[in-house]
Amino acid sequence: MKLVDPRSRVRLANILWTTDFSSVSEAALQYAVSIARRYDSQIYIAHVIRPDSYQLVPPEVLGSALTHTRCYAEQQIGQLLVSGRLRGIPHQVLLTEGDLWTTLSMLILEHEIDLVVAGTHGRTGIRKLLLGSAAEEVFRRAPVPVLTVGPLTRREVPAEAELRHILYATDFTPTAEHAGAYALSLAQEHQAHLTVMHVVREEAPSSRPNVTRVREYFLQRLKEIVPAEAELWCAPEFHVGFGEPASCILQAAEEKQADLIVLGVRRTANFPGHLPPATAYQVVCQARCPVITVRGNLESGGLEST
Repeated sequence: MKLVDPRSRVRLANILWTTDFSSVSEAALQYAVSIARRYDSQIYIAHVIRPDSYQLVPPEVLGSALTHTRCYAEQQIGQLLVSGRLRGIPHQVLLTEGDLWTTLSMLILEHEIDLVVAGTHGRTGIRKLLLGSAAEEVFRRAPVPVLTVGPLTRREVPAEAELRHILYATDFTPTAEHAGAYALSLAQEHQAHLTVMHVVREEAPSSRPNVTRVREYFLQRLKEIVPAEAELWCAPEFHVGFGEPASCILQAAEEKQADLIVLGVRRTANFPGHLPPATAYQVVCQARCPVITVRGNLESGGLEST
């Protein structure tokens, strides 16, 4: 199994930035703008007013509450537009009302979105169980890659996206294969160094010969999925960790000073939250760099042949 046809490249003509006007959404916008400048993308600014958030509001005041919310949203978007932060970038405002994912899924299809950019507050524990995570709902359901910016992500963002080191973690599933295609294409596009890693969930075997045998087995599997020609432009490095996947991925990202983590994700149905948090969500919440998650077959969006 090879990750990608070397002739494929990332296509980012249309970027959807989802915002709730929080500080993490603002941080995500910096990355959306940086990417848009690199790829000459159009940015769609999406804010969804969710009537389900007003379930406890008395019916007689519901209308005025929604009107007030819309006015606030229009004010925030107006301030963004006059700030000049989107100067030189084609953009369009999508202020809508409805269920979050139902609305966003329609926008993704209608505007042929190639990448969704979102911030997350990184809720954990009982808060996540009760309130859920909008970002996780998006990255687990979106048919296109999603770049998520967590609360610990570095705020120093280049004016134009430039990746020097990409970390791609795989569990060898088909979903991970699609994410790997995206990681390798980005590495080729940016001439970035690429670390390909796998985490063995069990604790490391007690004897040194067993540790060596297990590590060598998975190192060989990692090398088999990367095309030989990748050596010419991304100097791939292969790494096998032992232990809890999220912790190992985060530690490797810090050690390599990764600019980006790429993960494959599965769709789950247990929203608004679940305990314990899944690996991808833990990584997104604690990473100091953005995380791109990929679900599904990228032939439907994100990569194109050249």
